[in-house]
Parts: sequence; structure tokens; C-alpha cells
Amino acid sequence: MTASDSKSKEGLATQRRYDRQAAFYDLIDLPVELAVFKRLRRRLWSDVRGALVLEIGVGTGKNVRHYPEGTRALAVDISPRMLRRAARRARRLHGNVDMVLADIQHLPFRDGAFDTAVGTFVFCSVPDPVSGLKEVRRVIQDAGRVHLLEHVRAGNPVIGSLMDLANPISVRLSGANINRDTVSNVAKADIALDSVESHGLGLLKLIRGSPRLACQARETATAVTGIDAKCGT
Repeated sequence: MTASDSKSKEGLATQRRYDRQAAFYDLIDLPVELAVFKRLRRRLWSDVRGALVLEIGVGTGKNVRHYPEGTRALAVDISPRMLRRAARRARRLHGNVDMVLADIQHLPFRDGAFDTAVGTFVFCSVPDPVSGLKEVRRVIQDAGRVHLLEHVRAGNPVIGSLMDLANPISVRLSGANINRDTVSNVAKADIALDSVESHGLGLLKLIRGSPRLACQARETATAVTGIDAKCGT
């Protein structure tokens, strides 16, 4: 079996898992959604700008109500059943949303197609999170922004170790990895970290980043060669 075949099988397993959960997904999340997540979603989206916004992993469409007015949004998800629920919610709340069935690890869009990408609680369940983040980076313009809200492994070594032990159970039950270091994964995907906010005892991270611009490469060249090629010169 090739690496590509393995990724395809993992993607199919993820799709089937969330198809099974679609009917009751919102009900399961309701207590923590009302207590914590709703406020953080609102905070995340308050800083979103751009004429064309990509929402990655739209799920059942919980973010649709927060889309900036006047923005054209396109939303993707790997689960057809989740996507149908999101489409119904979008018709009620926003209207101007295109829904696309797609795997985040293989986005069907050209390079630099979007101004901004937004995702909430997505990269805990993507089989190869760095691959998915690299795809997000690819389809965002160099001057664009990436906004993420993710749950991550605890910084406390004892709690972190317990999360490592519990992670196989979490993956089996819900498909979500509870011990990922998404902040590091964002950097590995060549997305520069603009800011990282910690919430919920450090288990929730609000991450804002930008693709690394060509001018940054020029500045690196300046440092190496001594030839002045800095941005703005």
C-alpha cells in the first residue's frame, strides 16, 4: 500500500465517522458550545476580513452566523451529511455561502484563491494535520490571513501525559485527537504565527497567522549574502 492509498483510506474513515455523527453532533456539543465555544467563535470571527473567505471543516455550520456581512464565503467539509446540515443553516442565516465537499488535505482550488481561511476544531481530526495546513497555506494569498480555534495538548506535563494515554480512546469514540500541538503544526506548514491566545486553562488556542511572504525570503537572503534586499527597498 502506498502512502497515498493510506491517506485515502484515512480520509474515507474520517468521512464515514462524521457522517455517522452528523444527526446528533450539535446535541453532544451543546453544553460546552454554550458555556465556552460560542464566545470564542465570536471572538475569532470578529477579526476576519476579506472579500472571499474559505471556511475549512464547516461541520454542521455553527460558524455561519458569525460570517462578516458582505463577505462571500465558501465552506468545505469531508462529510456529505455534515455539509447538508451546514447548507440548511446557511440558507437560514446567511444565504451567500457555497458549500463544497472536499478533503482539507487535497483542496480543489487554485493557488492563492482566497483572502482568508478560518477553521474551528478542525485539525484535531485531520489525519495529517501538517499536510492539511500546507493546503490551506497554498490556497491563501500571500497577503492573506489564517484564523484557527483549536483544542490542544496541555502544557502541564502530567496532564499532557494523561491526555496522551486517553488519546486512542478519544480517536476511537469521536475521531478527535486531544493531544496535538497545533501551534507547532501551523509553523511547520510555513504559516507565520501572528498571535496565539490561550483559553480554557491552555487547552484551547486561538491562532492567527499569515503565509510567509516573498519579502521574508528576501530578508533572509540579505542576512546570508549581505546584499540589501529587504522589504520596501
